[in-house]
Amino acid sequence: MSLPDADWLGFCRRAGAAAREAVASYSTRAERSVETGRGEGGDTAYVIDRAAEDAIFAELEALDVPVTAISEERGELPVRGGGMVRVVIDPVDGSVNAKRGLPFACVSIAVASGAAMEDVQVGFVAELAPSGGRDAPAPRDWWAVRGEGAFVSGERLRPLEPGPLEILGLETARPELVAGVAPALAEVGARRLRALGSVAMSLCLVAMGQLDAMVTLREVRSVDVAAAQLLVTEVGGLVAFPGGDGLDLEMRSRAAAGRSPEVVERLLGMF
Repeated sequence: MSLPDADWLGFCRRAGAAAREAVASYSTRAERSVETGRGEGGDTAYVIDRAAEDAIFAELEALDVPVTAISEERGELPVRGGGMVRVVIDPVDGSVNAKRGLPFACVSIAVASGAAMEDVQVGFVAELAPSGGRDAPAPRDWWAVRGEGAFVSGERLRPLEPGPLEILGLETARPELVAGVAPALAEVGARRLRALGSVAMSLCLVAMGQLDAMVTLREVRSVDVAAAQLLVTEVGGLVAFPGGDGLDLEMRSRAAAGRSPEVVERLLGMF
């Protein structure tokens, strides 16, 4: 099934920019750390999560196309009457990083023609600017359109090639989870580990070849991965969800991604 005629990538760009601006309006750690209860996805929602989500939904309403939205904070709900098209939203992936002004936080938006990861047609990830003053680098946008490749800030990403597992990304990095898999990690063969704090951005860095692979140490949700997994597959990498790949808030699965099937198979063997 194809998407109805609309400028989906343009919508993602506008929504990502609006969400980025909404988060930036909270300039201090104290402002960003205000809690607003729990979102429908189950995690604590900060004021920046709500602000980013409101900005995205304003753009979604303005698009004037019937869709079903699946968002971490608001849950699953119809927009303009609802429909088969699904827009899967994580307003802020890496909220703890974002509230502290650290790098590796982003907005994640996926547009799908059906109810599974393979139905995602457009994936868009907008990096949030960390605290760093005027000299901080401009935040990046990543996107992919099924069958048309993946891009970062307008440059096409090169196809991934098999290679050694030099740097492995870990998500999530709670100490007890890392300790529990330490023996298995030692057997995987990675030379170095990186724990960044954002599932979506770790997937983007796999797509760029900056990480050779990534694996989650807990189950993730569709909102965490729907957009960025398309970038990885569009450059020839593999992403696996052994627990299921539905585009809904019930989806819970560990995730592994890498430049080759052999690497991903090794990672899945940890559990």
